[in-house]
Amino acid sequence: MPRLQMGSKKPGQKPKKQFVKPSAIGDRKPISTKTMLKNRDAQLKEFVSLELKGRRKSAKDPKVGNENQDNPLPTSLRAKNDTSSGRPPVPKEKLLKHSRGEGIDASNIKVGLLKKKIKKREKLIDYSTEQAARLELFLPEDSGFLETDDGEVSRQFTQAQIASSLDITSATKQFELDLQFGPYRSNYTRNGRFLVLGGKRGHLAAMDWVTKKLMCEINVMEEIVDVRWLHVETMFAAAQKEWVHIYDNQGIELHCLKQLHKVLCMEFLPYHFLLATASEQGWLKWLDISIGKIISQFNTRMSRLNLMVQNPYNAVLCLGHSQGTVSMWSPNMKEPLAKMLCHRSPLLGLSVDRTGQYMITSAADKTMKTWDLRMMSGPLTEYHLHAHANNLAFSEKGLVGLSMGNIVEVYKDPCRNQVDKAYLRHKSNSTIRSLQFCPYEDVLAVGHSKGFSSILVPGSGEPNFDALEANPYQTKSQRQEREVKSLLEKIQPELITLDPSTITQVDTPSLKDKVEARKNLLFLKPPKFDFEPRRRAKWRAGTAQVAKTKKIIREDNVRKFVQTKQQLTREENKSKATVNEPKDVLDRFRPKKRR
Repeated sequence: MPRLQMGSKKPGQKPKKQFVKPSAIGDRKPISTKTMLKNRDAQLKEFVSLELKGRRKSAKDPKVGNENQDNPLPTSLRAKNDTSSGRPPVPKEKLLKHSRGEGIDASNIKVGLLKKKIKKREKLIDYSTEQAARLELFLPEDSGFLETDDGEVSRQFTQAQIASSLDITSATKQFELDLQFGPYRSNYTRNGRFLVLGGKRGHLAAMDWVTKKLMCEINVMEEIVDVRWLHVETMFAAAQKEWVHIYDNQGIELHCLKQLHKVLCMEFLPYHFLLATASEQGWLKWLDISIGKIISQFNTRMSRLNLMVQNPYNAVLCLGHSQGTVSMWSPNMKEPLAKMLCHRSPLLGLSVDRTGQYMITSAADKTMKTWDLRMMSGPLTEYHLHAHANNLAFSEKGLVGLSMGNIVEVYKDPCRNQVDKAYLRHKSNSTIRSLQFCPYEDVLAVGHSKGFSSILVPGSGEPNFDALEANPYQTKSQRQEREVKSLLEKIQPELITLDPSTITQVDTPSLKDKVEARKNLLFLKPPKFDFEPRRRAKWRAGTAQVAKTKKIIREDNVRKFVQTKQQLTREENKSKATVNEPKDVLDRFRPKKRR
């Protein structure tokens, strides 16, 4: 460290502070503070402008640029024999993971200013992609799975053994609720912080399951079929025996939606603010909760609809039927967008992963199949189970949970690989009614006849969350701000299609279509023109005058058609002549032909 030394003091003058290097004591003059600051600023400038200098040098001399481009240290701070690069290249796999697709080719753009803007924008996109891939190293956590020793299998571990190996905070996420009004249906919010429970005998409860704080608990005194959170954690919907009711987090009934009658299952589309319902009579309805109106409803003519999930990628609803088929529906069409024959027996379970790439189905023939929704093909893999799989659920990391009676089994990535054994197994006290993985947590919610169970599934949740998308630790002001922003960015239901990227394409007819349309027009006859003149007074009305008027209008119509036809013929002949004529340098001095 530099040593502080006091300089000589003149009468009436304050002493001047000076820094002295340790090696310079006794044989060198002391360095003033001003000089020390100048040297420091020079080193900082050299450090900051290094990358820019490397780019300029690489443009003139590639050999010079390659040596210093990736080394972030200035020349004065490097070792003498240091030839290594301090900035390692980014692997191609990470760049492809964060890539935003192919860029715009600006070589065919003739406008200079637009060309510069596009090139600058492409450079910024490439830079952001590289930075995102490079900073992936600093993500706070990574998902981990159960690791077994030789001779062990992961499915032999019980929940008590898993909880004993964890810290206190993670162990408290495994709990049991002994309730008397089952079987229960459950649903988590998008950020995975809040939980709502609905029992078949009328029990309704909402809670912050992380802190175990109960927000409300009521009994509606009638059957509850399904429950769903809406766009915020202060409102949830409950499908009861007759109609759908909306409650707040204090248990106060806000709305009774009598238009949604005899509902069996519900799905909420967060980006469209739509509550989709499937009824006992086969009706499919979409309710816009921002305006309180039904935007679309029709009868699917496929009898009872008790199996419905949404595709998070394109917001299309997937319905499972007793004929073994899966149909996909949009509020813009009264016919299904697509149909897939998945099984030869009635479907019992259906689930779609969050990327919209894979779908998994189970049927009464004790089989489970995985399908590729991008190509509408499959099955990719097929499994023969010991019993009927009544409930299926996808996790954020690709794990699949299924229930067979009172047993829950979790399979590790069964879509891409053929899995022989289950990753985890849990036995419940009663028959299981519902399954759902908690977002951003290694937790699986199990609703059964005697209550609710929260079991631990290591490696099932996404460890890194986007605070602008779903924040588990958001405050009240952040929640209100996000609600307003999501309302402003609401997507219209007309954009719900199988391929969301079609909205970015331009529907323009090709040159071949234009040429064929012109050729067809040349061989057409003049269209028939039906004209009825208005009625006049009896003393003015005459058959001769009416016939004369009709003839004039018909001839005028034929004349216009002939003119259009002649113009098209002239353009076609002109294009042929220009192709056949030999071009010469002196053609510009020839007189222009009149049209």
